Amino acid sequence: MKNAKPFIALASFLLAVTLIIPALLVLPYKGDQASGKLGEDLRQAPTEKANERSADAVVEVAVYRTAQQKIEKLTLNKYLEGVVAAEMPAEFEEEALKAQALTARTYIVQQLLTKEKLGLPEGAQVTDTEIHQVFKSDEELKRPKPIGWGADYKWKKKKIKDAVRATDGQILTYNGKAIDATFFSTSNGYTENSEDYWKNTVPYLRSVESPWDKKSPKYKNQITISVQDFESKLGVQIGNSETIGVIKERTAGNRVGTVDFNGKTLTGREIRDELDLRSSDFSWERRGNEIIITTRGFGHGVGMSQYGANGMAAEGKTYKEIVKYYYKGIDISKADGLLATITAGK
Repeated sequence: MKNAKPFIALASFLLAVTLIIPALLVLPYKGDQASGKLGEDLRQAPTEKANERSADAVVEVAVYRTAQQKIEKLTLNKYLEGVVAAEMPAEFEEEALKAQALTARTYIVQQLLTKEKLGLPEGAQVTDTEIHQVFKSDEELKRPKPIGWGADYKWKKKKIKDAVRATDGQILTYNGKAIDATFFSTSNGYTENSEDYWKNTVPYLRSVESPWDKKSPKYKNQITISVQDFESKLGVQIGNSETIGVIKERTAGNRVGTVDFNGKTLTGREIRDELDLRSSDFSWERRGNEIIITTRGFGHGVGMSQYGANGMAAEGKTYKEIVKYYYKGIDISKADGLLATITAGK
């Protein structure tokens, strides 16, 4: 038994070495779990951001697809992605896209809360046309240009989706109520007071300067119309006169207010509508039996200018600064309560 002691001591030493060495190898890496080093636990808890629940995702919108003549139901966030994609170029600055998402969400929240659904088939809450807001589905956006985005679909879709998600659940309010968030493509350098284009005076729809629009490709346009068509469409007589009406008044946004045609007065909006002009800021000249009409801007001019918003974003302005510039005295509010009301009412 005396000769067995060295063997027992040797076995004990080897056992101790076997247990200690792995522990020494692991100790230097303890606490480096996020670095991908030894000891990493891949079953990490989800981040706070991943756990955030989209307020938009719990609301459903029933969209009447005009071309297909059917109702399509989708979540509010998916609907907003389709609206922003259809209403504003995806090439625009991210902050401009966020501002557009805010206007789109504000509009649809109002629409969902409205009981009257005039002109809509039973079960529909909104159309996919300019009557409400233009909407395009993912399938449409995947189509080749100019109908869809074609090969650009992936990055454009992500950019739009991020803009919608960044403003999740937010709407524009004035005195606690959702605003009429009107918008248009391009101004003539100024936006318009609401009462100069529509009947009602709206406190947050005031005329502001919008110099960024002059860089828009839609800023200036020219059309030619025959004297005969001009007279027929407006119900006026200019005969052989070189003078084509006299501008009697201009609006706060420097658009044509009223024009006198030998005793008959028409508003700038009436002339724009009847002649299908891009803007109510126009000038004209006669050349023989034709009239050349030049317009500045594109759209009604009330509310947010899309090209103006993009110009502001390019200069470093945030979406919050953009909407508060074009809509005076408004707040950006969480719509959780209104969205909950909509969901509960289903």
